[in-house]
Amino acid sequence: MLMANTNVYLTLLLLLSVLKWVQSTQHSSTNYVQDACSVTRYRALCINTLAPFSTTAKTSPSKWARAGVSVTIGETKKVTQYLMKVKNYRTMKGSYKIPLSDCIECLQDAIDQLQGSLGVLRKLNARNFYAQMGDITTWLSAVLTDHETCLDGFENPRGKQAKMVRNRVLRSSYFTSNALALVNKLATSGLDNTVA
Repeated sequence: MLMANTNVYLTLLLLLSVLKWVQSTQHSSTNYVQDACSVTRYRALCINTLAPFSTTAKTSPSKWARAGVSVTIGETKKVTQYLMKVKNYRTMKGSYKIPLSDCIECLQDAIDQLQGSLGVLRKLNARNFYAQMGDITTWLSAVLTDHETCLDGFENPRGKQAKMVRNRVLRSSYFTSNALALVNKLATSGLDNTVA
C-alpha cells in the first residue's frame, strides 16, 4: 500500500514537472516572437504570423528576417491568386479592369523581389553583409512601392469587390512592412552566429 502511494506521488510529481516545463517553453517562445516583433509597425500581425518560428528563430535576427520575408511571400502569393480569380471570373467590372491587371502585374513583380530577398537572406556572409542588406532593403522597399501602385487603382473603392481587393492588398503590404522592419533590425544588429 505504501509503495502504491509512493508511485502515485512520484507520478504526480513527474506530471507537474512536465507541465511546468511546457509552460516555461511556451512562455519563452512567446517572449522570442514578441521581442522580434517589437520593431514592427503591425505588431499583432507579426506576432500571430511568426509565432510558429519561435522555437527555431529564438533570438536570431537573421532567422526572424527570413521568417518575415517567407510569410510575406506566402501572403503575397495568396493575394495574387485571389486577384487572378477575380479577373478570370470577370467579377470586377467597369473602371477597375485595368487597375486590377496592373495590380496583378505589380504583385507578381513583388513576389520576384521577395524571392530574391529570401535567396540572399539564406546566403548571408560577413564579407558581403552590408551590400547584401542594401540589396534586400532596396528590394523590399520596391515591394512596398508595388503595393502602393496597386492600391492607387483602388483609392476610393466603390462596390464590395473593389473594397475586398483593396483590403487584401493593404493587408499584404502590412506583411511587407513587418518584413522590412525585421530586415532593418538584422542590418543594424549585424550578422549573428546563428545564420544557418
